Amino acid sequence: MPTNTTKTTTRRKATQEMLSPGHRACAGCGQMVAARTVVNALGPDTIIANSTGCLEVTTSPYPMSSWRMPWIHSVFENSAAIASGILAGLKQKGLDKKIKVVAQGGDGGTFDIGFGLISGMWERNENILFVCYDNEAYSNTGMQASGATPWGSSTTTTPAGDGPTIDAIGSHQHKKNMVDIALAHRVKYVAQSTAGYIEDIEAKVKKAVEIEGPAYIQILTPCIPGWKIQPDEAMKVGRLAAQSGLYPLLEYENGVLTKVLKTPTERPSAEEYLKLQGRFAHLFKTEQGKEQLKLIQQIADANIERYGL
Repeated sequence: MPTNTTKTTTRRKATQEMLSPGHRACAGCGQMVAARTVVNALGPDTIIANSTGCLEVTTSPYPMSSWRMPWIHSVFENSAAIASGILAGLKQKGLDKKIKVVAQGGDGGTFDIGFGLISGMWERNENILFVCYDNEAYSNTGMQASGATPWGSSTTTTPAGDGPTIDAIGSHQHKKNMVDIALAHRVKYVAQSTAGYIEDIEAKVKKAVEIEGPAYIQILTPCIPGWKIQPDEAMKVGRLAAQSGLYPLLEYENGVLTKVLKTPTERPSAEEYLKLQGRFAHLFKTEQGKEQLKLIQQIADANIERYGL
């Protein structure tokens, strides 16, 4: 005779999502993958000051918000100053040890427009984490070049052309090294990651907020329309950026390089990373472009040697 039995199922309690679905970002957006990972690692006892950019526009169309924590947006350049004011208010109320203060923005609000105020925040040695979501252009306003735009990238202000001059290759300015600039400010914790490694992002955010003092985390966040990649390729492209040596995963504590992600034995070339992206397609079409591919490979090789990848 069959025996009646009772089956008990134990389910793991789900982590509370601090960035709700239903935002207006592009399908597959690398920035949203990174931002969700960051805020889930931070948890609810956090106040965020957010610069103008894709992340702000897609998550906070008035009167709605995707943020399940206190979150404030002012203008493009001053998220660092807003964060400083928030920290001062928390100190006045004796809450600065209980509530984390974070400022965040894209590369435009970090490398360029907000650069001066970030520098001031670091000079004051304030216990604030700044997170840069680096998609290497002003994506929200049409893919204009920023201080983070890499060599050879075609943008609306550095368009690729057909002529023999340097202007035809796309951007002919080198990407600003914000990691080195943070280290020059004696920022206590400085790290770099990509949207291809969400566990790495989570671990770095948790470590950053445990350290008393300023912290900076820069995350490469592939942009679907701006980089001209497929909606399911952001994480793949993010991994290739690190594995090729072009955007290494790094961690500095008190100015000392303490951790890197080693490149694989069969390391992907820079070309394997670039060929997936329409913003570099012109480099594969001409002899002049092929010379730029060699230069970009040299940049990757230099990173590998410098950081011991």
